[in-house]
Amino acid sequence: MSQFIPEAFRIDKPLSLNQYLVGGEIKEWGGSVIDVNSTIASNDSTSSTYLGSIPDMDEASALEALQAASAAYDLGKGLWPTMRPIKRIKAMKKFTDLMVQKREEIVKLLMWEIGKSLPDAQKEFDRTIVYINDTIEEYKNMDRDAARFHRHEGVYAQIRRGPLGVVLCLGPYNYPLNEAFALLIPALMMGNTVIFKPAKYGVLLMAPLLEAFASCFPPGVVNIVFGRGRTLAAPIMRSGLIDVLALIGNSTSANALQEIHPKKNRLRLVLGLEAKNPAIILPDADLDLAVAECVSGSLSFNGQRCTALKIIYVHEDIADEFNRKFAEKVDALVFGNPWDPKVFLTPLPEVDKPDYIQGLIDDATSLGAQILNPKGGERSSNFIWPAVLYPVDDSMRVFHEEQFGPVVPIVPFADIQTPLDDMAKSPYGQQVSVFGQDPHTLSPLVDVLVNLVCRVNLNSSCQRGPDMYPFTGRKDSAVATLSVHDALRSFSIRTFVASKDNEYNNQILKSILDERGSNFLHTDYLL
Repeated sequence: MSQFIPEAFRIDKPLSLNQYLVGGEIKEWGGSVIDVNSTIASNDSTSSTYLGSIPDMDEASALEALQAASAAYDLGKGLWPTMRPIKRIKAMKKFTDLMVQKREEIVKLLMWEIGKSLPDAQKEFDRTIVYINDTIEEYKNMDRDAARFHRHEGVYAQIRRGPLGVVLCLGPYNYPLNEAFALLIPALMMGNTVIFKPAKYGVLLMAPLLEAFASCFPPGVVNIVFGRGRTLAAPIMRSGLIDVLALIGNSTSANALQEIHPKKNRLRLVLGLEAKNPAIILPDADLDLAVAECVSGSLSFNGQRCTALKIIYVHEDIADEFNRKFAEKVDALVFGNPWDPKVFLTPLPEVDKPDYIQGLIDDATSLGAQILNPKGGERSSNFIWPAVLYPVDDSMRVFHEEQFGPVVPIVPFADIQTPLDDMAKSPYGQQVSVFGQDPHTLSPLVDVLVNLVCRVNLNSSCQRGPDMYPFTGRKDSAVATLSVHDALRSFSIRTFVASKDNEYNNQILKSILDERGSNFLHTDYLL
């Protein structure tokens, strides 16, 4: 792998992030710090690169952020939750404009911190900007629909969606900007206040945005803390002052945080969790299409996506041909640094991930699976080449565990009930990809699959987008729904003002509307 680093992507000076945002003030941190290292070497003599450091904040700092968010919400009386929609939109647009100015810096940090390729890092940033703008437009649509009054059984009502309260937002490392903001932005748009702790990896990219958050939102509306999840999130949850837990990560963390909240009955959850998305290759599938989609679906960003294809079922009649073509495609992929031309596979950000993947490979091969591709399992200091394992069965760890990395298990089947039964028994239920073309076969299959997962992809790999479509899962894969429209609903609740239809009440309502004295009761039409 070439160590040539283009001038635009070089790290000239480590970024010592000694600041955090609480109560509208960017504060200096004078305590212990956590080093941030990249598994990408900056020269031929090193195996990693020191990128900088972040605050290793303590429990007192976490509670300081909680107090600021609670004060800003003020039991629903705060400036932000009672603000007129147009003013919230103005604040969000101002933030977006400032964020766009930091594109180059954030893209570079995405490459170095988590090994995301240049095109994918650029796409993550640009997609996030589109997501924010789409959220603003959808919020306008909601407000337009809510501008009218309803009348039923002699009662007038204006029904809107109101905030839930204080949100603890915990994002993932694989999409540290896009998926974190898929929680953060709709929560803010609906009038909630937020405490945000970035993931372990992909954390330095928040440094360029601290000033934008501080200058665009009222004090305490956005609070950003850095450090270890157990140290910061646990005392925040234990306080009972969190109204919404918004987390994209694993169910172990989500369950642990729920468990310590003293008012579980009132805690709202917005969770994106594990998935073991399968592909099902039917006998009549277009094999070239299926191979191309499954290579991309299983190994884009090294398989470090919740939407990745993590197990492939292939009909035994076509297994040999599929496996041959698939293994050849995998070994033809380009590995390199994120800025290298045509790179597909990149260094893994987690230093222990190659050992974990090796363990899955060793377990499977000891139980009868073979590595089909010659490069499979080849090691370097920051990578392990994807191993295509076949035949895989339920005695193997890789059959059950969400590998979240470069290894591809392939399971042969003769009866379609085999993958269906496995999916039914699986604790996960996010998506599935089905490859085939016979409508008489696909029709009843789709009817079953839609009750096992929440998205069925016909002749294409699993994915999240477009962001206007629902993104959720059954069983242990998700709680609530994330999409532009659904996320706004997930972070809000229907609330309304009602009055009996009589001259006394109607005159009062008319005066409120004419004088524009209420931010809730109004008939403005947002353009």
